[in-house]
Amino acid sequence: MMGRAGSNRSMALAGAWVLLALAPLPALAQYRGMPGGQSGGYGGGGLGGGAGIGLGIGGAILGGVVGSMARERASRAEEAEESPPPRRPGRVVEPPTRQRPIVDRPVRLRPTEPPLRVVRPSRVVPVETAKAQPAARPARIAPVAKAPPPRPPKQIVPAAPAPVAAFRSEEPGTVPREVLIELKTGAPGGTLTRLARRERLDPIESDTFSLVPLTLHRYRIRDGRLVAAVVRALQADPQVASAQANHAYALVGDATAALPFAGAQYAVAKLHLDEAHRAATGRGVAIAVIDSGIDGGHPALAGSLAESWDAIGKAALPAGDVDAHGTAVAGIVGARAQLASAAPEARLVALRAFTGRAGDKPGAQGTTIHVLRAIDRAATAGARVVNMSFAGPADAKLSQFLAAGTAKGFVYVAAAGNGGLSSPPLYPAADPNVIAVTATDAEDKLFPGANRGPHLCVSAPGVEVFVVAPGGTYGFLTGTSMAAPQVAGIVAMMLEAKPELTLATLREALTTSARDLGPAGPDADFGAGSADAREALRAIGMSFPAPAVSEVKPTETAKAEPPPVGMAVPAAAGGGGAEK
Repeated sequence: MMGRAGSNRSMALAGAWVLLALAPLPALAQYRGMPGGQSGGYGGGGLGGGAGIGLGIGGAILGGVVGSMARERASRAEEAEESPPPRRPGRVVEPPTRQRPIVDRPVRLRPTEPPLRVVRPSRVVPVETAKAQPAARPARIAPVAKAPPPRPPKQIVPAAPAPVAAFRSEEPGTVPREVLIELKTGAPGGTLTRLARRERLDPIESDTFSLVPLTLHRYRIRDGRLVAAVVRALQADPQVASAQANHAYALVGDATAALPFAGAQYAVAKLHLDEAHRAATGRGVAIAVIDSGIDGGHPALAGSLAESWDAIGKAALPAGDVDAHGTAVAGIVGARAQLASAAPEARLVALRAFTGRAGDKPGAQGTTIHVLRAIDRAATAGARVVNMSFAGPADAKLSQFLAAGTAKGFVYVAAAGNGGLSSPPLYPAADPNVIAVTATDAEDKLFPGANRGPHLCVSAPGVEVFVVAPGGTYGFLTGTSMAAPQVAGIVAMMLEAKPELTLATLREALTTSARDLGPAGPDADFGAGSADAREALRAIGMSFPAPAVSEVKPTETAKAEPPPVGMAVPAAAGGGGAEK
């Protein structure tokens, strides 16, 4: 466009120069005609004048034509320069036949045109559809931006979740949202405050122990983090000696329906208690029963409780706070009337670490901290034997306390657990510093619900055992919880005879004197076999004098038909007995 305008201007200038050149010609013609004669001169002047005038007129006409042509070309050039704008809108309105070329421009300049985008995907080939996609990008970008939000929840589930799957949830046997912390000696004064702030913990309580000289601090996790995650974070702190979960433990005894009383106390014959009691009855030996509340007012337990302490409330156990499980276990160990027991003259230390089925105090159904308090209290009370008829997960602090107690001469006996054949080993029975006991019935058959494992030491009667119950009544219970106290009583008799015995010598005497059951030799079902009080005492060197002809055997009282279940029985003087 600029080139055309330039050429037009050049032509106009050329025309102007022509006019300027031709303008003097008329004058020049007149000037040349004047010198002639009058007639000829004037004729010549006319000829010259006419020629000059004709040339002048012709130049003017020629200049006008040239100028008009230049102006016309210039105007056309200007119109050509101004024409582009209208042409573009004309193309936008082009018919559908030219949609292909227009697609690119509208898509870029006017991406909002819906008609073209919607129609083409249905009729155009895959390639063209791909080209048309840019116009649809705005719509797709919105969904993509909204897609991320759903993904975070999935990751959060794992985190809280454990992930969740993980978290899944807390590990079995763990008190939700609770941790136990032990600081290193010499830790700075503000360490606990710092840890609580950093890990978002709230203090619950602190306990200082004597069996193992340390202080445990119990904290609650504020948010939904897993206990295991918080424990790992605490263990990584240089001022923390140990950190762990507060584990939960359960009593392992189940009530069963009442049975005919004939032969109800079959444990007397199985354990040979009648003969064993001629040599020892547990006199002078303290046996701690870590369990639920014990009814010390039951006639069969009259005079047997030396102490009753609540490890949950850290105070003396209220008189009415009793439970069937703890009462039954205490009766099996040391009942003194109506029922036979393994150590009828032992002193019982009742330590409540479990609230029992009726308990409703959160986190109090037998946890690590409660069990540790009870074990520590048992050591303070001088209980040489500790019966633990409960089971749960492995616990580092529990293991530490058991090792410390064993080193000081205390002996721990525990129920194997009622987890069945598929259950992993349960604690404290599976701890190496514990004598683990499983349960059998009157026909020496293994209790089906009992745990198995190479850690089992011996078996004892634990199925449908006749026991004392709260309120002066009686009943039947089944489980390894009922078998453990039978062996705890035998250990008390052995320690009465020889107080210097250690865990190793006691374990050896029990296993070598046991009556083999199942496959020959020790096995994962019965351990070394059925415990035998008489043979165990013989294994440590005890002898049994023959009874006088007029002497009444202690077991005769035990063999008398027991009172009806649920009926109160007046205390009777005389004999210890055995239970079922």
